[in-house]
Amino acid sequence: MKAIVLFGLTLASVGLLSCQKQQELSIAEIQRLTASTDAQLLAKTVSKPYNNQEFVPGTLGGVWNTTILADPKTFNHLIAERDADSAGIIGMTTDYLVDYNAVTREWEPRAASFEITVDEAAGTLTVRYTLRDDLYWSWWGSDRKLPVTADDVVYWHDEIAGDPQFGSSAYNGQFVTMADGTQERIRCVKVDDKRFDFIFPRIVAEPLLSTNTSIQPAFLFREAKERNGAEGVKGILNASINPKEIPSCGRWFITEYTPAQRLVFTRNPDYWEKDSGGTSNPYPQQMIAQIVGDMNTQYLLFRQGKSETYFPRPEELSDVVNAQADDYTVFNAEGSFGSMLWSFNQNPKNQSHPYYRWFTQKKFRQAMSCLLNRDRIISQTYRGLGDPTYFFFPPPNPFYNPDITLQYRYDRQRALSLLESIGFVRRDDGLLYDSNGVRVEYDLTIPSANTVVNDVAQIIADECAAIGITVHVRQIDFQKVIEMLTATYDWQSVIIGLGTSLFPTQGSNVWPSDGNLHLWHPLQESPATEWEARIDYLYNEGSYTLDRERAGEIWSEYQRILLEECPVIYLIRSRGFAAVRNKWDFSNLYYDNLNGLMTDWVYLRGSGQ
Repeated sequence: MKAIVLFGLTLASVGLLSCQKQQELSIAEIQRLTASTDAQLLAKTVSKPYNNQEFVPGTLGGVWNTTILADPKTFNHLIAERDADSAGIIGMTTDYLVDYNAVTREWEPRAASFEITVDEAAGTLTVRYTLRDDLYWSWWGSDRKLPVTADDVVYWHDEIAGDPQFGSSAYNGQFVTMADGTQERIRCVKVDDKRFDFIFPRIVAEPLLSTNTSIQPAFLFREAKERNGAEGVKGILNASINPKEIPSCGRWFITEYTPAQRLVFTRNPDYWEKDSGGTSNPYPQQMIAQIVGDMNTQYLLFRQGKSETYFPRPEELSDVVNAQADDYTVFNAEGSFGSMLWSFNQNPKNQSHPYYRWFTQKKFRQAMSCLLNRDRIISQTYRGLGDPTYFFFPPPNPFYNPDITLQYRYDRQRALSLLESIGFVRRDDGLLYDSNGVRVEYDLTIPSANTVVNDVAQIIADECAAIGITVHVRQIDFQKVIEMLTATYDWQSVIIGLGTSLFPTQGSNVWPSDGNLHLWHPLQESPATEWEARIDYLYNEGSYTLDRERAGEIWSEYQRILLEECPVIYLIRSRGFAAVRNKWDFSNLYYDNLNGLMTDWVYLRGSGQ
């Protein structure tokens, strides 16, 4: 049910804005502006959420033009795990085993069907996957075809993702914690060429979530590992490779890459997913992604008619909506369930720095939460089109509880009181100092291409300055930000997004203390704090608790702790807008806050059967 990924690569840049500082508004003015702006703009846009409607057949033809902000760093599936841009691109050539339908809240087969068997006596669980018969690896411009087999999944699980020397983000997820506290691995066992089992040493609540994976061309990685070990694996499918050497079992072939200019994708005519007339998805014959480097160029190309979709930034929204005429249509979606977050580095690697002492104090983090003026951000950055994020689990999560919300909301005086209670003092010069007499100032790192985050960061800096804290906003290349978070750990505070948790056990590499993306202090050998130890326990228990009532109790405590400790502070849910060229038929196009912009089955207007 997901959109063609690259069609929506700019989704990560929805609602980005300039760094222009604006006058602060009163609460009453904010409320009036929100109501008027929202009503006027929404009346001129189209709401078309996906509710499991049937797709109508279309016909082949056309070129889908899009834009991306950065070159791929690699076409290697393993290396791309640490680079979102590269992962989105190489992901066009693969497919997932199964898919989760967010509307029906049910798992559905994709590349494989599945069967779950529980052995209550032994306390084990097995997921058997059976691959489709019409799955092939093929190469652009070649008659060569290789069937996708169980080896592609089993080898990757065991020898790539399961080999700790590669540092795969999937490694931690291959282990479960047993009742006695020991760790045991989920085994992946080949049954025959089309069938393989994931065998859990313990019954888990969401086995499909734990085992759903994209299919990788493991035969290439096997050869590389056997020939040259880890370096051989890391060296294949680099960004300089001839795209014709990249196999695909997905919707697209990568057929051209010109650095700093463009990527060209050509539809895979053998892709298994077909409409009722037998035509493979997708309908466009090609997709061309121009590499533009910044969002202003993206907007310019859309205005020139050179891209098919655009997700307007707040300051562009009025112009985009009012100029749509016959050229394009603007769709709207209610507030997203994902949210950017603000976090603080608590890694003891930085314990010689004053900010480490500040950030590791709960009341300091709570005070920062009390300085986050979400209403001001919504009004000045999002033109009133958003809502504060006060929950930890979003509403679609089965364990979302509307009564569990953040208690540390915008209140400057409360922020100052919290800080004073742990020894901070505001002196006559108006600046805040800690108990050692050190002036309170720190960096706030944001991705340089994300202009709306810059505006949010400037508002945060302004609110902090109001009580004497100096925040230095640092714009850094996104890939460098990822490196700082996952390798060098030399950051202070950061604004970033980690996606939406439709299931409580999503984020196995984020929320447990040993996760490699446990943002504020990753890869802990043992929990650094009592509350992190409790989170580890609750995450583990919730993962293995099938009784809904008991699981609800576990996940409720889990949410309350994280909202009390404030290791991450969620910002706001922005309403989404997407402009789509009218040359495309909208019968199969949907846009909402669960599925994003769905363009899998879009075809040229007038070409339907």
